[in-house]
Parts: sequence; C-alpha cells; structure tokens
Amino acid sequence: MTNAVNESLKQSFEGVSDNYRGKVDDPYPLYKDMRAKNPVYAGNFMAELGVPNIAGANPDRPTFTLFKHSDVMRVMRDAKTFTSGFIAEGLGAFFDGLILTGMDGEDHKKARALLAPVFTPATIRQWQEEKITPVLENEFIKPLANSKKSAELIDDMGMFFPIRVIYALIGFPENSPDEIKKFAGWALDILAGPQVDPEKAKIARMKAMEAAQALYDAILPIVKERRRSGAEGTDLISRLISLEDDGAKLSDHDITTFVRSLLPAAAETTTRTFGSTMVLLLSHREILEKVKADRSLILKAIDEAVRLEPTATFKIRQAATEVEIDGTLIPKGAMVSCIVSSANRDEDVFVKADEFDPFRKQKPSFGFGFGMHMCIGLFVAKAEIESAINALFDHMPNLRLNPDYPTPKMAGLQLRGPRSVEVVWD
Repeated sequence: MTNAVNESLKQSFEGVSDNYRGKVDDPYPLYKDMRAKNPVYAGNFMAELGVPNIAGANPDRPTFTLFKHSDVMRVMRDAKTFTSGFIAEGLGAFFDGLILTGMDGEDHKKARALLAPVFTPATIRQWQEEKITPVLENEFIKPLANSKKSAELIDDMGMFFPIRVIYALIGFPENSPDEIKKFAGWALDILAGPQVDPEKAKIARMKAMEAAQALYDAILPIVKERRRSGAEGTDLISRLISLEDDGAKLSDHDITTFVRSLLPAAAETTTRTFGSTMVLLLSHREILEKVKADRSLILKAIDEAVRLEPTATFKIRQAATEVEIDGTLIPKGAMVSCIVSSANRDEDVFVKADEFDPFRKQKPSFGFGFGMHMCIGLFVAKAEIESAINALFDHMPNLRLNPDYPTPKMAGLQLRGPRSVEVVWD
C-alpha cells in the first residue's frame, strides 16, 4: 500500500473528525445539567455546539433535543410516531435515497427482513473465523508486534483494519489494496458532506455527490462480475445476489446502492469504537487483566465502551404527528434530536453512570441505535473489534499505554473517539 494513499486516507479521516468535533471536548457535564434542568430542550442543542446535522434536516423546521434515557427510549422504540424518512434529504441524497436508515414503515420492514438472512450470527461467526481473525492477525497484528515494541494503534492499524476487513467481507477484490483505500476515501468524503459553514457546505456537498457517483461506478462492475461468475462465495455481494423475496431478486442497481450506503460508516465508526474500547481497557488495569484472563468478557467491554463513549452520539427522528414529551408539545413535522450519549449516562438508569464497568447489569443503551433502526452491521463491527483485541492480547505481552505520551483523550461531539492511542509492550 503506498504511503500517498495512506496519507490521503488519514487526511480524509481527520477532516471528518474535525467536521463533527464541535466546540466542546467534554460535553458530559452539560448533558447532566440538561437532564436535571431542561430534559426536553426547545432547540437544536448539537447545532448550537457547532455540529452539522448529518440528516440534512431543513433548518427552518423546529427542533427539540432530548437528554433523558426514558425520553430517548420512547422515541427510538416508536418508529411509527418518530420517523426516519427525512434522512433521505441529507446523506440519503448521496445514495439515490436508497438508505436503510432513511426508510420507514412497510418499506423498511420488508428491506430489513430481506437483508436479515445475510447478517445472521452463523454467517458472522463464519466470517470471523475465515476472514476477520486471519486478516487481523496476519496482515496487521503479527507484523506490528514483530517489528517493534511500541505503536500508535489508530495510525498503525485501527484506521486500516476495518477497511480491509469490511471490504473483504463485502466481496471487493483483495488484490487491490490501494483501490480499496480509494473507495474508503470516497466514503469519508460522503460523510464530510454536511457542514456547519454554508460556503463550505456547498463545496463539501458537491464533493460528496461526486464521491457517491464514483463509488457507484466502481461497485457496479464488481456486482455484475460476481453475478456472471455464479455468486457462489460467502461474501456480502454474493449473498445479496442469491437473496429472493417472493420470487424476485435484487437488481444490480439495488445491490450497488445498498453496498454503497454501508461504506461511509462501515469502517470509520469501527475505527473509533475500537480506539475508545482500547483506551478504556488500558486505562483500567484491573479490568484489563480480568478481560485478558477471560476473553468472553471482551464483548461485554465493547458494549460498555459503546454505552460510556458512543461513537454516534445522537440520533434524529421526525414527529409524524403532534405529540407530548414530558409536558412539552412537539408539533407535527418537528425534528427530535436524541442525545444518546446523555441517555447512556442517565443516573436514573445506570449506577455510577460515568464509570467504565463491563460487569454492570446490562440495560438498554443506544450507541448502536435501538428498535427498528438498530444498526444492521453492529455484530459485524463487534466481531471485528473482538478479533482485534484478542490478537493484541495474544501477540503483544503486557500491552499498556505508553507513559512517554499524554493519556489519550476522547474528542468529537459526534463521531467521538480518541485521535491517537500510544502503546508499548514487552
């Protein structure tokens, strides 16, 4: 892989990070205050903190912001009253509107049911055994462990292994790593489409549309070739080609647009979740040792990291009808911004809510979404991170934060995570 491609991808990643960083690095005291004093806020709280709206909602629509777990739960589980179709106005516009998170009602139910067989636990276990773990160990962890005794986990592996893995699972050719990274750069350009500054927004939106078209043009021939060759593999494209719904098969266009819609988040958010999980584990030595001794706890650690420091910190819905939340009237058509990173630390629900405790009693949190719009790829992401952590433990003895560098910090009001994680091992 060429250094130029690596640097280009890093720049795109950092650009997206900066775009969604906002004005505050630690929003949790603000959230706590809002939960206590103004849990249903009449205004777009995140926009006021400098975060662009990824949904591309009309700025003239009224917006209400929710901070408490019970209110967020109510909205996330009631997809009939609080809809998601408006998302097609924003990111969905870059995908011809064919984006699962922007579908409602029967259309969403049918699409979800059609796709569900592709993301079964059995399929993901097969992917983990045959693809995810071997790629991580042989292409990333072992070479890194054998070459030196220190690393920066984001730049040295965390930014790249989710791209390599997810693109292999999708079914892209594995003999063109630079091409795959070019795809990833386009996907990041799409994520950078929404901007706070109107002038930057014009340029970024144009770049996002160009990137979306470039991705479509690159993916379509791969889908066509896979269909011509019989689609007998276990990769996502082959499985999508083989799906049937009442005798009807997905078209090449349907598959291409669906795959394209997965790419902006498929790797990028996994990178940040991996980074946050590692920082939290390495910052809590006693917990780290317990997890190393019992690898079944890794998934619990990932779930707790996603509760405490979710990458996607808020979700937006639209009121399909006039509705009241905690005494506040939400008019029909208004936007409802659910601050899941606040709900996930609601002291009325979670004991010692600000502490990292993988052993706590499990309660619903919202880092991967909730209800009908739960992230369809969450188990794939968790499998990737689990395999990465297992491999790090196996090949980097006494892995720990590098004392010569500052303690890693979480940043980003949206797309949150550490920018760097410096580590050493024996």
